[in-house]
Amino acid sequence: MKFKHRVESEYHPSFRTDKVAGMFDVPVTDKLVKEWDVDLPIEDMDWSIGLIVGPSGAGKTTLAKRMFGEDAYHEGFEWSRDKSLLNDFGKDLSVREITDALSHVGFSSPPAWMQPFHTLSNGQKFRAEMARLVLEAKDDAPVVVDEFTSVVDRTVAKISSAAVQKYVRKNGKQLVAVSCHYDIAEWLEPDWIYQVDTGEFKRGRLRRPDINLRIQRVHHSAWRIFRGHHYLSADINKSAHCYVATIDDQPVAFAAALKFPHPKVKNMWKGHRTVVLPDYQGVGIGNILSEKIAQHYVDQGNRYTSVTSHPAMIHYRMKSPLWKLTRAPGQVPAAGKNSKVTGQSVGRMTAAFEFVGRQDD
Repeated sequence: MKFKHRVESEYHPSFRTDKVAGMFDVPVTDKLVKEWDVDLPIEDMDWSIGLIVGPSGAGKTTLAKRMFGEDAYHEGFEWSRDKSLLNDFGKDLSVREITDALSHVGFSSPPAWMQPFHTLSNGQKFRAEMARLVLEAKDDAPVVVDEFTSVVDRTVAKISSAAVQKYVRKNGKQLVAVSCHYDIAEWLEPDWIYQVDTGEFKRGRLRRPDINLRIQRVHHSAWRIFRGHHYLSADINKSAHCYVATIDDQPVAFAAALKFPHPKVKNMWKGHRTVVLPDYQGVGIGNILSEKIAQHYVDQGNRYTSVTSHPAMIHYRMKSPLWKLTRAPGQVPAAGKNSKVTGQSVGRMTAAFEFVGRQDD
Protein backbone atom coordinates (compact mmCIF):
# COMPACT_ATOMS: atom_id res chain seq x y z
CA MET A 1 0.00 0.00 0.00
CA LYS A 2 1.97 2.96 -1.32
CA PHE A 3 0.53 6.34 -2.23
CA LYS A 4 0.85 10.10 -1.91
CA HIS A 5 -1.91 11.75 0.10
CA ARG A 6 -2.74 15.45 -0.15
CA VAL A 7 -5.26 17.46 1.85
CA GLU A 8 -6.21 20.99 0.77
CA SER A 9 -8.39 23.56 2.45
CA GLU A 10 -9.28 27.08 1.37
CA TYR A 11 -7.72 29.91 3.31
CA HIS A 12 -10.20 32.64 4.29
CA PRO A 13 -8.33 35.73 5.48
CA SER A 14 -9.64 37.87 8.31
CA PHE A 15 -8.31 40.47 10.69
CA ARG A 16 -7.48 37.76 13.24
CA THR A 17 -5.82 35.36 10.81
CA ASP A 18 -3.74 38.16 9.32
CA LYS A 19 -2.74 39.26 12.81
CA VAL A 20 -1.60 35.74 13.78
CA ALA A 21 0.21 35.28 10.46
CA GLY A 22 2.17 38.44 11.16
CA MET A 23 2.87 37.62 14.80
CA PHE A 24 4.19 34.11 14.15
CA ASP A 25 5.53 34.53 10.62
CA VAL A 26 3.07 32.00 9.18
CA PRO A 27 3.27 31.82 5.37
CA VAL A 28 -0.14 32.62 3.85
CA THR A 29 -1.35 31.11 0.56
CA ASP A 30 -4.72 30.70 -1.11
CA LYS A 31 -4.80 27.04 -0.03
CA LEU A 32 -3.57 25.32 3.11
CA VAL A 33 -1.91 22.06 2.03
CA LYS A 34 -0.80 18.96 3.90
CA GLU A 35 0.94 16.07 2.10
CA TRP A 36 2.07 12.57 3.05
CA ASP A 37 4.09 9.94 1.26
CA VAL A 38 2.65 6.73 2.66
CA ASP A 39 4.35 3.35 2.42
CA LEU A 40 2.45 0.62 4.25
CA PRO A 41 3.69 -2.73 2.86
CA ILE A 42 1.10 -5.05 4.43
CA GLU A 43 -0.50 -6.55 1.32
CA ASP A 44 1.51 -9.77 1.56
CA MET A 45 1.60 -9.89 5.36
CA ASP A 46 -0.35 -12.31 7.51
CA TRP A 47 -1.53 -9.98 10.26
CA SER A 48 -4.26 -9.55 12.87
CA ILE A 49 -3.45 -6.29 14.68
CA GLY A 50 -2.16 -3.03 13.24
CA LEU A 51 -1.43 0.24 15.05
CA ILE A 52 -1.46 3.69 13.47
CA VAL A 53 0.01 6.10 15.99
CA GLY A 54 0.98 9.75 16.09
CA PRO A 55 0.37 13.02 17.94
CA SER A 56 -2.92 14.88 17.76
CA GLY A 57 -3.32 16.70 14.46
CA ALA A 58 -0.85 14.47 12.62
CA GLY A 59 -3.53 13.19 10.22
CA LYS A 60 -4.08 9.67 11.63
CA THR A 61 -7.83 9.58 10.97
CA THR A 62 -7.53 10.97 7.43
CA LEU A 63 -4.86 8.45 6.52
CA ALA A 64 -6.65 5.51 8.13
CA LYS A 65 -9.76 6.20 6.07
CA ARG A 66 -7.67 6.53 2.91
CA MET A 67 -5.78 3.31 3.66
CA PHE A 68 -8.70 1.06 4.57
CA GLY A 69 -11.78 2.88 3.29
CA GLU A 70 -14.76 4.55 4.92
CA ASP A 71 -16.60 1.21 5.27
CA ALA A 72 -13.88 -0.18 7.54
CA TYR A 73 -13.99 2.85 9.83
CA HIS A 74 -15.84 2.11 13.10
CA GLU A 75 -17.40 5.16 14.74
CA GLY A 76 -19.15 3.34 17.59
CA PHE A 77 -22.39 1.43 17.99
CA GLU A 78 -25.73 2.88 18.96
CA TRP A 79 -26.66 1.48 22.36
CA SER A 80 -30.09 1.50 23.97
CA ARG A 81 -30.68 3.64 27.03
CA ASP A 82 -33.45 1.51 28.48
CA LYS A 83 -32.33 -2.05 27.74
CA SER A 84 -29.57 -4.30 29.00
CA LEU A 85 -26.44 -4.09 26.86
CA LEU A 86 -26.88 -7.85 26.27
CA ASN A 87 -29.95 -7.07 24.18
CA ASP A 88 -28.00 -4.74 21.89
CA PHE A 89 -25.85 -7.54 20.50
CA GLY A 90 -26.92 -9.18 17.24
CA LYS A 91 -30.10 -11.22 17.47
CA ASP A 92 -28.38 -14.17 15.79
CA LEU A 93 -25.86 -14.44 18.65
CA SER A 94 -26.44 -16.81 21.55
CA VAL A 95 -26.17 -15.71 25.17
CA ARG A 96 -23.13 -17.97 25.52
CA GLU A 97 -21.40 -16.28 22.57
CA ILE A 98 -22.07 -12.82 24.00
CA THR A 99 -20.98 -13.59 27.55
CA ASP A 100 -17.90 -15.43 26.27
CA ALA A 101 -16.93 -12.36 24.21
CA LEU A 102 -17.43 -9.98 27.13
CA SER A 103 -15.37 -12.20 29.42
CA HIS A 104 -12.53 -12.56 26.93
CA VAL A 105 -12.11 -8.79 26.49
CA GLY A 106 -11.89 -8.42 30.27
CA PHE A 107 -15.46 -7.43 31.09
CA SER A 108 -16.32 -10.25 33.50
CA SER A 109 -19.14 -8.81 35.58
CA PRO A 110 -22.53 -10.49 35.03
CA PRO A 111 -24.39 -7.91 37.17
CA ALA A 112 -23.03 -5.11 34.96
CA TRP A 113 -24.06 -7.02 31.83
CA MET A 114 -27.67 -6.51 32.90
CA GLN A 115 -27.33 -2.72 32.88
CA PRO A 116 -27.85 -0.30 29.98
CA PHE A 117 -24.63 0.71 28.25
CA HIS A 118 -24.76 4.36 29.37
CA THR A 119 -24.61 3.35 33.06
CA LEU A 120 -21.24 1.60 32.72
CA SER A 121 -17.80 3.00 33.50
CA ASN A 122 -15.66 4.20 30.61
CA GLY A 123 -13.51 1.09 30.88
CA GLN A 124 -16.55 -1.20 30.76
CA LYS A 125 -17.99 0.73 27.82
CA PHE A 126 -14.76 0.34 25.87
CA ARG A 127 -14.62 -3.40 26.48
CA ALA A 128 -18.30 -3.90 25.62
CA GLU A 129 -17.77 -1.97 22.39
CA MET A 130 -14.79 -4.16 21.50
CA ALA A 131 -16.61 -7.40 22.31
CA ARG A 132 -19.53 -6.46 20.10
CA LEU A 133 -17.24 -5.23 17.35
CA VAL A 134 -15.26 -8.48 17.19
CA LEU A 135 -18.43 -10.58 17.21
CA GLU A 136 -20.16 -8.59 14.50
CA ALA A 137 -17.16 -7.73 12.27
CA LYS A 138 -16.87 -9.39 8.88
CA ASP A 139 -14.20 -12.05 8.59
CA ASP A 140 -12.77 -10.79 5.31
CA ALA A 141 -12.19 -7.11 6.09
CA PRO A 142 -10.21 -5.15 8.70
CA VAL A 143 -11.97 -2.86 11.16
CA VAL A 144 -10.47 0.53 11.99
CA VAL A 145 -11.05 1.87 15.52
CA ASP A 146 -10.15 5.53 15.95
CA GLU A 147 -9.25 7.11 19.29
CA PHE A 148 -8.41 3.64 20.57
CA THR A 149 -8.37 3.70 24.42
CA SER A 150 -8.53 7.51 24.43
CA VAL A 151 -11.46 7.71 26.86
CA VAL A 152 -9.99 5.42 29.53
CA ASP A 153 -7.18 5.95 32.00
CA ARG A 154 -3.80 4.59 31.04
CA THR A 155 -3.89 1.55 33.34
CA VAL A 156 -7.19 0.43 31.84
CA ALA A 157 -5.84 1.24 28.36
CA LYS A 158 -2.88 -1.11 28.74
CA ILE A 159 -4.72 -4.01 30.37
CA SER A 160 -7.70 -3.80 28.01
CA SER A 161 -5.38 -3.58 24.97
CA ALA A 162 -3.80 -6.88 26.01
CA ALA A 163 -7.19 -8.52 26.49
CA VAL A 164 -8.63 -7.22 23.21
CA GLN A 165 -5.68 -8.31 21.08
CA LYS A 166 -5.93 -11.88 22.39
CA TYR A 167 -9.62 -12.05 21.54
CA VAL A 168 -9.15 -10.54 18.08
CA ARG A 169 -6.51 -13.16 17.25
CA LYS A 170 -8.61 -15.96 18.73
CA ASN A 171 -11.46 -15.07 16.37
CA GLY A 172 -9.33 -14.61 13.27
CA LYS A 173 -10.31 -10.96 12.76
CA GLN A 174 -8.24 -7.94 11.71
CA LEU A 175 -8.18 -4.78 13.83
CA VAL A 176 -6.42 -1.49 13.12
CA ALA A 177 -6.12 0.69 16.21
CA VAL A 178 -5.64 4.43 15.65
CA SER A 179 -4.26 6.24 18.67
CA CYS A 180 -2.20 9.18 19.88
CA HIS A 181 -1.00 7.08 22.83
CA TYR A 182 2.30 5.25 22.41
CA ASP A 183 2.04 3.50 25.79
CA ILE A 184 -0.33 0.81 24.50
CA ALA A 185 2.01 -0.52 21.80
CA GLU A 186 3.67 -3.25 23.87
CA TRP A 187 0.33 -4.30 25.41
CA LEU A 188 -1.55 -4.39 22.10
CA GLU A 189 1.31 -6.41 20.52
CA PRO A 190 0.55 -5.22 16.96
CA ASP A 191 1.92 -7.11 13.97
CA TRP A 192 2.81 -3.76 12.44
CA ILE A 193 3.04 -0.10 13.49
CA TYR A 194 2.82 2.96 11.26
CA GLN A 195 3.97 6.22 12.85
CA VAL A 196 2.24 9.03 10.97
CA ASP A 197 4.41 11.99 11.94
CA THR A 198 7.65 10.31 10.85
CA GLY A 199 6.29 8.00 8.14
CA GLU A 200 8.12 5.09 9.80
CA PHE A 201 6.75 1.56 9.35
CA LYS A 202 7.72 -1.33 11.64
CA ARG A 203 6.69 -4.96 11.43
CA GLY A 204 6.99 -7.71 14.02
CA ARG A 205 5.07 -8.19 17.27
CA LEU A 206 6.33 -6.46 20.36
CA ARG A 207 6.51 -8.43 23.58
CA ARG A 208 4.03 -7.52 26.29
CA PRO A 209 5.64 -6.35 29.54
CA ASP A 210 5.58 -8.80 32.42
CA ILE A 211 2.90 -8.33 35.06
CA ASN A 212 4.57 -8.71 38.44
CA LEU A 213 2.15 -9.85 41.13
CA ARG A 214 2.92 -9.88 44.83
CA ILE A 215 0.66 -12.25 46.75
CA GLN A 216 0.26 -12.11 50.51
CA ARG A 217 -2.11 -13.56 53.07
CA VAL A 218 -4.41 -10.96 54.62
CA HIS A 219 -7.21 -10.59 57.16
CA HIS A 220 -10.68 -11.37 55.85
CA SER A 221 -11.58 -7.68 56.24
CA ALA A 222 -9.68 -7.04 52.97
CA TRP A 223 -12.69 -8.56 51.23
CA ARG A 224 -14.56 -5.26 51.53
CA ILE A 225 -12.45 -3.81 48.68
CA PHE A 226 -13.54 -6.60 46.34
CA ARG A 227 -16.98 -7.73 47.53
CA GLY A 228 -18.94 -5.43 45.22
CA HIS A 229 -17.23 -6.96 42.17
CA HIS A 230 -17.97 -10.63 42.87
CA TYR A 231 -20.62 -11.93 40.48
CA LEU A 232 -22.16 -14.37 42.96
CA SER A 233 -22.07 -13.19 46.55
CA ALA A 234 -20.87 -10.32 48.69
CA ASP A 235 -20.41 -12.66 51.67
CA ILE A 236 -17.30 -14.50 52.74
CA ASN A 237 -16.67 -17.24 55.29
CA LYS A 238 -14.62 -15.64 58.05
CA SER A 239 -12.71 -18.87 58.64
CA ALA A 240 -11.32 -18.78 55.08
CA HIS A 241 -7.66 -18.11 54.37
CA CYS A 242 -7.62 -14.86 52.40
CA TYR A 243 -5.04 -13.57 49.93
CA VAL A 244 -4.56 -10.32 48.00
CA ALA A 245 -2.46 -9.80 44.88
CA THR A 246 -0.91 -6.39 44.32
CA ILE A 247 0.86 -4.65 41.45
CA ASP A 248 3.19 -1.86 42.59
CA ASP A 249 1.50 -2.05 46.03
CA GLN A 250 -1.92 -1.51 44.42
CA PRO A 251 -4.51 -4.23 45.31
CA VAL A 252 -5.78 -5.82 42.09
CA ALA A 253 -7.18 -9.25 43.00
CA PHE A 254 -8.48 -11.32 45.91
CA ALA A 255 -8.78 -15.06 46.49
CA ALA A 256 -9.74 -17.23 49.43
CA ALA A 257 -9.42 -20.91 50.31
CA LEU A 258 -11.62 -22.86 52.70
CA LYS A 259 -11.09 -26.18 54.52
CA PHE A 260 -13.61 -28.52 52.96
CA PRO A 261 -15.24 -31.19 55.16
CA HIS A 262 -15.00 -34.46 53.25
CA PRO A 263 -16.20 -37.86 54.52
CA LYS A 264 -13.08 -39.67 53.23
CA VAL A 265 -10.39 -37.03 52.71
CA LYS A 266 -9.20 -35.09 55.75
CA ASN A 267 -6.88 -32.70 53.97
CA MET A 268 -9.27 -31.27 51.38
CA TRP A 269 -9.35 -27.54 50.60
CA LYS A 270 -11.44 -25.66 48.06
CA GLY A 271 -11.36 -22.30 46.37
CA HIS A 272 -13.84 -20.01 48.08
CA ARG A 273 -13.70 -16.65 46.24
CA THR A 274 -11.69 -15.24 43.33
CA VAL A 275 -12.18 -11.63 42.27
CA VAL A 276 -10.15 -9.39 39.98
CA LEU A 277 -10.93 -5.68 40.00
CA PRO A 278 -12.52 -4.52 36.70
CA ASP A 279 -9.54 -2.45 35.54
CA TYR A 280 -7.29 -5.52 35.65
CA GLN A 281 -9.53 -8.18 34.11
CA GLY A 282 -8.74 -10.01 30.91
CA VAL A 283 -5.01 -10.78 31.22
CA GLY A 284 -5.14 -13.95 33.34
CA ILE A 285 -4.53 -12.49 36.79
CA GLY A 286 -7.38 -14.54 38.30
CA ASN A 287 -5.96 -17.78 36.91
CA ILE A 288 -2.45 -16.97 38.09
CA LEU A 289 -3.64 -16.10 41.58
CA SER A 290 -5.86 -19.17 41.97
CA GLU A 291 -3.05 -21.47 40.78
CA LYS A 292 -0.44 -19.95 43.08
CA ILE A 293 -2.73 -20.46 46.06
CA ALA A 294 -3.74 -23.97 45.00
CA GLN A 295 -0.07 -24.93 44.55
CA HIS A 296 0.66 -23.64 48.06
CA TYR A 297 -1.88 -26.05 49.58
CA VAL A 298 -0.88 -28.99 47.38
CA ASP A 299 2.78 -28.48 48.35
CA GLN A 300 1.71 -28.88 51.99
CA GLY A 301 0.23 -32.31 51.27
CA ASN A 302 -3.37 -31.20 50.79
CA ARG A 303 -5.81 -31.70 47.94
CA TYR A 304 -7.41 -28.63 46.38
CA THR A 305 -10.66 -28.37 44.43
CA SER A 306 -12.56 -25.54 42.80
CA VAL A 307 -16.01 -25.05 41.29
CA THR A 308 -16.52 -22.17 38.87
CA SER A 309 -19.17 -20.88 36.50
CA HIS A 310 -16.91 -18.27 34.89
CA PRO A 311 -16.75 -19.21 31.17
CA ALA A 312 -13.20 -17.94 30.60
CA MET A 313 -11.90 -19.72 33.70
CA ILE A 314 -13.63 -22.98 32.72
CA HIS A 315 -12.13 -22.73 29.23
CA TYR A 316 -8.65 -22.07 30.62
CA ARG A 317 -8.73 -24.89 33.18
CA MET A 318 -10.02 -27.45 30.70
CA LYS A 319 -6.87 -26.86 28.62
CA SER A 320 -4.43 -26.56 31.52
CA PRO A 321 -2.35 -29.58 32.63
CA LEU A 322 -2.47 -28.16 36.17
CA TRP A 323 -6.19 -28.88 36.59
CA LYS A 324 -8.15 -32.15 36.36
CA LEU A 325 -11.79 -31.93 35.37
CA THR A 326 -13.94 -33.75 37.94
CA ARG A 327 -17.34 -32.60 36.71
CA ALA A 328 -17.91 -31.41 33.16
CA PRO A 329 -19.63 -28.06 32.54
CA GLY A 330 -23.33 -28.43 33.08
CA GLN A 331 -26.20 -27.28 35.21
CA VAL A 332 -26.29 -28.59 38.75
CA PRO A 333 -29.79 -29.93 39.41
CA ALA A 334 -31.93 -28.26 42.05
CA ALA A 335 -31.54 -29.89 45.44
CA GLY A 336 -34.43 -32.21 46.20
CA LYS A 337 -35.53 -33.55 49.54
CA ASN A 338 -33.02 -36.40 49.51
CA SER A 339 -30.38 -34.68 47.43
CA LYS A 340 -26.86 -34.00 48.65
CA VAL A 341 -26.51 -31.06 46.28
CA THR A 342 -26.30 -27.88 48.30
CA GLY A 343 -24.76 -24.42 48.14
CA GLN A 344 -24.81 -21.59 45.67
CA SER A 345 -23.83 -23.73 42.69
CA VAL A 346 -27.37 -25.15 42.60
CA GLY A 347 -29.13 -24.22 39.36
CA ARG A 348 -26.08 -22.59 37.76
CA MET A 349 -23.87 -23.72 34.90
CA THR A 350 -20.67 -24.83 36.63
CA ALA A 351 -17.66 -27.09 36.25
CA ALA A 352 -15.58 -28.70 38.99
CA PHE A 353 -11.81 -29.19 38.96
CA GLU A 354 -9.08 -30.58 41.16
CA PHE A 355 -5.69 -28.93 41.10
CA VAL A 356 -2.99 -31.41 40.07
CA GLY A 357 -0.23 -28.85 40.17
CA ARG A 358 3.41 -28.91 39.30
CA GLN A 359 4.94 -32.11 40.59
CA ASP A 360 8.52 -32.29 41.88
CA ASP A 361 10.84 -34.30 39.63
